[in-house]
Amino acid sequence: MQIDIVGSGPSLVLVHSLLTDSRAFESVASTLSTKHRVVRVSLPGFGTTPPMEIDAPTIYDLADTVAAALDQADVEQDAAVLGNGLGAFVCVALAIRHGDRFGPLIVANGGAVFTDERRATFTHMSDLVTAGGMDAVVDVAVRRIFTEQHLATYPEVIEERRAILVETDPGAFAASCRALRDMDLTEGARNITNPAFVIAGGSDQTTPPEMARELAELIPGAEFFELTRCGHCPPLEQPEEFVAAVAGYLRRTRDTQ
Repeated sequence: MQIDIVGSGPSLVLVHSLLTDSRAFESVASTLSTKHRVVRVSLPGFGTTPPMEIDAPTIYDLADTVAAALDQADVEQDAAVLGNGLGAFVCVALAIRHGDRFGPLIVANGGAVFTDERRATFTHMSDLVTAGGMDAVVDVAVRRIFTEQHLATYPEVIEERRAILVETDPGAFAASCRALRDMDLTEGARNITNPAFVIAGGSDQTTPPEMARELAELIPGAEFFELTRCGHCPPLEQPEEFVAAVAGYLRRTRDTQ
């Protein structure tokens, strides 16, 4: 598994979204690494991490790979774990299955379960990629990362993200789509005991803020925070605001322990 580590201090593990890879955290990792040992994990089929050798991995299977990465990277028992998008759902599953392996849980643009309409979107993307490879979905996928306002201001990000996304293993992408479609973390989320911070992108069309709010209501004691006018990937669209929210939560959590 590809694991990139920078900085020193309490560990902060970062898990990327379906529509990006671990490089989406590059700018925020450099800032967070001034106070944290930042550990970026590439999920199976992303970056240089090989795809899983099972036909139909679930969100819990993906969570198990992150649990193994915690051990591989010598991450301490009270480390913070943060996921965005796909990584957010994987980290919720990680807390359900391996919650005693880490401390604070930070969920950015996630939830517990998709509506039937959104499940159909994942089926469609999986079918497109299976038939035509990443080129079949990459342009649509890139535009789902950002708000229209951000794309109008920074049109160069379309080609930047496209170049990265086409490197993703098509089979792993399709399998991840199906894992997101089929999951339901609702009951498990009620039993999470980790301190939790749920961040929503107020303009996220992929995992809308109501999904994040519902998740925060499920997890006992979870805090909820919304980044207004932000899309699916806050580390790319609003890095300064994202870092401020994460760092502030971690300070508050550490102060109460």
